[in-house]
Amino acid sequence: MDQLAELDNITIMHLAAPIIIASVLIEWYVGVKKKRNYYEKKDFMAALGIGAGSAIVGASLKIVFFTASMMIYNAVPWAIPRSWWGFVVGFIAVDFLRYWAHRISHEQRLWWATHVTHHSSEKMNFAISLRTSWTAPIKFLFFLPVPFLGFDPFTFFVCHQLAVLYQFWVHTELIRKLPAPFEYIFVTPSHHRVHHGSNPKYIDKNYGSTFIFWDRMFGTFQKEEEKPTYGLTTPVSSYNPFYLVFHEWVDIFKDLRYARSLREAWDILFKPPGTVVTANQRERDARTTQETETIDVAPTLHVAATAVPADLELEERLSQPENRRVG
Repeated sequence: MDQLAELDNITIMHLAAPIIIASVLIEWYVGVKKKRNYYEKKDFMAALGIGAGSAIVGASLKIVFFTASMMIYNAVPWAIPRSWWGFVVGFIAVDFLRYWAHRISHEQRLWWATHVTHHSSEKMNFAISLRTSWTAPIKFLFFLPVPFLGFDPFTFFVCHQLAVLYQFWVHTELIRKLPAPFEYIFVTPSHHRVHHGSNPKYIDKNYGSTFIFWDRMFGTFQKEEEKPTYGLTTPVSSYNPFYLVFHEWVDIFKDLRYARSLREAWDILFKPPGTVVTANQRERDARTTQETETIDVAPTLHVAATAVPADLELEERLSQPENRRVG
């Protein structure tokens, strides 16, 4: 435990801070000059607020996670030496687990609540990388195999930092396609724009953190074709960081109140986001559908009730689909 002080010596985030700030400023300037509107003030301020909260939460839990990793590492009878090849293997192991942690965060609603904040913006810029939910640290559970495999916590800590920093530069529209060999192996801005797209063909694709070949191996790869539409399929209308972080958690707890069995509660938590699993959800969706149909049908009924054709020719013309008024 006396080695905990070394954590501050191997933290590299503060070294990257000037590069991150400079990148944001350059991207904003280019966007203004080219009239691309990469940034929107309220959206940017929300990203800063969420990023600040994430930094505070991460710093508060750093020692907890390091201690847990050290306990597992000390408990197993094997160890991988802290060497260049150990670091390379450790980085690949961390990236593999990041792929699955990311994928499960899209496929199960409980974990989606820790990740939805990152997808809530309708912009794509470097600042989006700051929108990490304050509840995301619970995904540390996905990385417990790393110390169990024999990687010491310091190697794990550095590998994870590098993987997080790599993710920063792929959040941009400034960089288009890169050389084919690089695009085939590594995650690029083109790949990650697809991941943030809400276009039907782009949803739940390209989960890779540093290496895109995981997606190619496990059938979740999609190349960038048409321009992505960023954001959620059901957009949020708030820029409040607290709402953006916790709104899905609130919805989950509301749905859990109406669960009639443990099976329903389990389905609410672990089925994909948007899955209807309770009677209350079905009734709510039915009411929404009925209200929508009423709004759509009302104008047509109004025309039918008030339009009195002057002659048969006019009546026949109004009966044609292309001439009928719709809501």
